[in-house]
Amino acid sequence: MPQPFLFSVIDKAAYDYKMIEDGDRILVGASGGKDSTVLINYLSNRMKRRDENFTFTAMHVQTEITPPLSESLSELFKSWNVFPQTLDVNVLGRLKPGRRMNCWWCSTQRRMELLSYALANGYNKLALGHHLDDVLETLLMNMINKGELATMAPRMQYKNYPLTVIRPLCYVDESSIIEYARQNNFISTTCTCTYQDNSGRKEARKKLEDLTDRDVLKKRRLFSSLKHIYPEYLP
Repeated sequence: MPQPFLFSVIDKAAYDYKMIEDGDRILVGASGGKDSTVLINYLSNRMKRRDENFTFTAMHVQTEITPPLSESLSELFKSWNVFPQTLDVNVLGRLKPGRRMNCWWCSTQRRMELLSYALANGYNKLALGHHLDDVLETLLMNMINKGELATMAPRMQYKNYPLTVIRPLCYVDESSIIEYARQNNFISTTCTCTYQDNSGRKEARKKLEDLTDRDVLKKRRLFSSLKHIYPEYLP
């Protein structure tokens, strides 16, 4: 049975950046959203192929302000032979006096927990569900707000830890993920806490859509430009 076209796009990213290799033990962040759910679906599908020699564990970081994985989503994971584990984290208790909770702080704390768990339990890779739009939005935010040419790397080896972060969805635009989730009746859980403040990313998202006319090919060319750099034509 042929695999979905979306998986072929993920395969290319995984191949181009050598994201999944023989003997890998991969920890996957399972937020409950559409992106991580598609990533887990892909990995469970890939494990069924011949000559694949890797394992992965889905990990949900549960906080006091984010919803747990829904029962329907947990059942969907089980149908893929995936049994998520849960880490409980008190993100509010980590805030320093006078600081305000926001999306960046919460996501950073959850990612740190995934990192610590991976290191403590012998995983050599941490897979995150950031997609093409996430990468380009971060690029624009860094350029405009920090004056830096930097973004989320598809594959990033930590210098001080024996762990590599991979983002297999880096070639996949968000609209394709939404359509795939709709076609397959994925029920995703989104954060509805009262601390949300991601206006910077929303602004970057609008700038990206205006810049590319919502055209996925233009988004891919923008991503490709990060790999085709001509220093002689730069300041």
